[in-house]
Amino acid sequence: MSNNRPLVEVAWFAALCDDDYEFLGVPDDDLQSSWSHCSEIVRRAEINGFDNVLLPSGYSLGIDATTFAAGIATQTKQIRLLLALRLGELVVPQLARQIATLQQISNSRLVINAISSEMPGENLTSEARYRRTTEYLYALGELLEGRAISLDGEFLQLSVEPPRIVKQNLGCPPIYFGGLSEAARDCAAASADVYLMWPDTTAKVSSVIVDLKLRAQQFGRSLNYGWRSHVIVRETEREAREAARRLLSRLDPVIGDAIRARSLDATSTGVNRQTELRSVSDDEGYIEQNLWTGVGRARSGAGIAIVGDPDQVTAKLHELADAGVSSFILSGYPHLKECDLFSRYVLPQINHGPLSLSHTQVALHEQN
Repeated sequence: MSNNRPLVEVAWFAALCDDDYEFLGVPDDDLQSSWSHCSEIVRRAEINGFDNVLLPSGYSLGIDATTFAAGIATQTKQIRLLLALRLGELVVPQLARQIATLQQISNSRLVINAISSEMPGENLTSEARYRRTTEYLYALGELLEGRAISLDGEFLQLSVEPPRIVKQNLGCPPIYFGGLSEAARDCAAASADVYLMWPDTTAKVSSVIVDLKLRAQQFGRSLNYGWRSHVIVRETEREAREAARRLLSRLDPVIGDAIRARSLDATSTGVNRQTELRSVSDDEGYIEQNLWTGVGRARSGAGIAIVGDPDQVTAKLHELADAGVSSFILSGYPHLKECDLFSRYVLPQINHGPLSLSHTQVALHEQN
């Protein structure tokens, strides 16, 4: 490990949303989301030295992330728990109480991945949905910081004292948040602590970081930046590329299309960008030597993997860190196997540790 490189956070993925396969698009009962399987992934990630683990949330797929977080917090000691919350489906005062309780259970290891979701069946414009998310995150932050709130907003009308339990905790956990549209970027600049990006070329990542820095400065804030992708690492590049081919070897294209279409974010700006990158990839699906778009053929959302030998994967992560990324949320198929491989071949070469973050809150009128 190079000690003069910047410290970055390296997180794994708990696959709570029925997103674990040996062969993409081919369901496997042993890999389906369950308490047994997903808790083993989290425990393995902690044993292997990861700093954080994403607990994803979907409406119709997998198991409930908040309930899972409460359970796994009692079986882990050090790893942070990045809990995904679908804000459009939640009631803010109740959510504040749940988060404060989870902070007690986990000894303040909880961090939040805020998702600007809709209630299933709801149909807001992207701009309206992100304005609502900004209101929700403001109100949630106020309550978790122990402040009473009286808000007559566009979407949220609320006058309430903070729940008693928040006074025993350390305030609002850091907020991780992603979204590529203009409205999403404005919401992140005002409300997030870590802006998450799906995979793209390093040049594109750098340009997005520059844009978000400027937006955040308008609120007197600064952000950290995260990268969410898959990874396939083997002893040689040839073996890694062969593992990528094997992963897709049984995919029925019709099933792949159906998997992508059933996601509630299937038409978002970020998903469209992942589709665009697949369309300009080479015959094997690579947009750069070690960036492979094949995962996106059977998955909505982050659809690109870093593929290569240990030195190549490490070099790519270092390149992104030099561009400004300080948090990496990684996954691989099957998740237990790839967790072990990454921790063996790459993690020792990365100067990593939990990010030192605190949530910063600005008045709602400054955000609008």
